[in-house]
Formats: sequence, structure tokens, C-alpha cells
Amino acid sequence: MAANSRLTIAVHVLAWMALAKRRGREIMTSDEIAASVATNPVIVRRSLGDLREAGLVESRRGAGAGWLLAREPAAITLLDVHRAIGAEPLFALHATEPNLDCPVGLGIRPALTEVYAAADAAVARELAGRTVADVLAETLTHQERP
Repeated sequence: MAANSRLTIAVHVLAWMALAKRRGREIMTSDEIAASVATNPVIVRRSLGDLREAGLVESRRGAGAGWLLAREPAAITLLDVHRAIGAEPLFALHATEPNLDCPVGLGIRPALTEVYAAADAAVARELAGRTVADVLAETLTHQERP
């Protein structure tokens, strides 16, 4: 199963916008942002749309059109971003009902529901404690190319 990179892309977008803002460039186009992410601008626009719906970015039309942060990077937690992209829980139960005549089939859902809820809560706590500003600061410490 492949890992979902939507959160990574969204955080990358926001960190790049935060750095651009710090350097005096408040508005950026999706093409400029996509160049940093090294992906198709359509993917970036989809992510920006989710972030706009959550109130994390704004879009401007007309002359000087583009995207800008709606909040300060230090006020955007990774949990805000996670929720904005509509991220699903980390784990899911069977898509269909297991065999309830089997002792494992009968008890697996309640047992794993508790474990999965605890895992999701731990991830939410970790993401709530980190901001886009934190990610940008950490990112800028890694300036050597491999």
C-alpha cells in the first residue's frame, strides 16, 4: 500500500509560501509553487483549493492574481493542514463484516477500533504541536544538497 503524500504536498506549499512572504513576495502563482514541489500545477491547485476552504490561504484574481497565506505560518498547525486536506484516518477496519462465527472475526473490530482511535489521537497531538513556521525553520537548517 502506497503512503498518501497529500499532507506533505500541502505543508510544502505552505512552507514555500511562508518563505516567499518572508522574502517580500506575498502572492504566488500555482505554477511558481508547483516548481518548488516539483509536481503538476493541477495537483498544487487542488491542494490550494482545500487549503482555501479551510481558511489557510486566499486567492486573488485579476492583475497580480495568485495565492497568499490567510494566517501567519506560526498560527497554522499541521493538524489544521491535515484536516484541510480531508485526510482519512491512518487505519481502517475490514471493508466487509468479518465472519462473526469465528472467535477472531467476532472480536477483531472492537479490539482494533480502540487501538486505531489511540493511534489517530497520538498523530493528532503531534500534528497539533507543530506549525508551518516550525517546518520552515527546520527545513532551512537542511541546506546542504545530498
